[in-house]
Amino acid sequence: MPRIGMAYMVARWEEKAIVSAARSRGAELELLHMPSFYAIIGDRGLGAKLPSVVLQRSISHYVALSSTLLLESLGVRVVNRGQATAAANDKVWSLSLLAAAGVPTPVTGVAFGSDAASKLAEEIGYPVVVKPTNGSWGRMLALADDWEDLRVILEHREYMPQPEMKVHLIQEYVKKPGRDIRVTVVGGRPVAAIYRYSSHWITNTARGGKAEPAPTEGELGELAVRAAEAVGLEVAGVDVFEDPERGYIVNEVNPVPEFKNTVAVTGVDVAAEIVDYLLELARR
Repeated sequence: MPRIGMAYMVARWEEKAIVSAARSRGAELELLHMPSFYAIIGDRGLGAKLPSVVLQRSISHYVALSSTLLLESLGVRVVNRGQATAAANDKVWSLSLLAAAGVPTPVTGVAFGSDAASKLAEEIGYPVVVKPTNGSWGRMLALADDWEDLRVILEHREYMPQPEMKVHLIQEYVKKPGRDIRVTVVGGRPVAAIYRYSSHWITNTARGGKAEPAPTEGELGELAVRAAEAVGLEVAGVDVFEDPERGYIVNEVNPVPEFKNTVAVTGVDVAAEIVDYLLELARR
């Protein structure tokens, strides 16, 4: 049985499920606890002692990217790869890749100052959503119904010390039917999908949204796979909106997706799908 590994920071439900799935298959899953891990960049000697394939599950975007790049410098095959993780974590980068691949997305623009942001919002048309260029769980999203709303949001962002807050990603507000869709993609296959319902315009289940099973066959699953492949992700959570006129459009892709709620409502063993994919890569 080939050796596989998992890089992680905190053992959440998902990481424990992956450990259990590996154990049930008799696979050797080596746990790389990132707060305790260190290595010299390019140390292939250490790399030879590590599992040939490592799944990245670090909860921090920055730790996930840096540790992936470090492991890749040691000659380790990481899922997802460093460049794909970097692209997925940067909304401007990932949306650019999706657009280049012809994947439908919400109308989105980027501005670097308040005056430019005002003009951009007028061009897109209110209401608009103002997003950080990175982040997850629906954090730091703001809805502007008009210029006065946008002015307050931009003023608040200008006082924030983080330089990324001076980059204003402005997106159309998609009139979705009280829900969005999360499709989990593993190894080029849509293995499970859920509808996420909420009375709030942010429908992320981490923010209290409720989940129900969604189909993976047909157009929805195919679009999710196209989106994951456009960004280079092998394991991904693809968030999809249903636009009343345009149909399915991809909002974003996630390189370290949570899947507890997906498993709970669909019964699909996502952890087993991931472990099987890792073992397949390790056998090559």
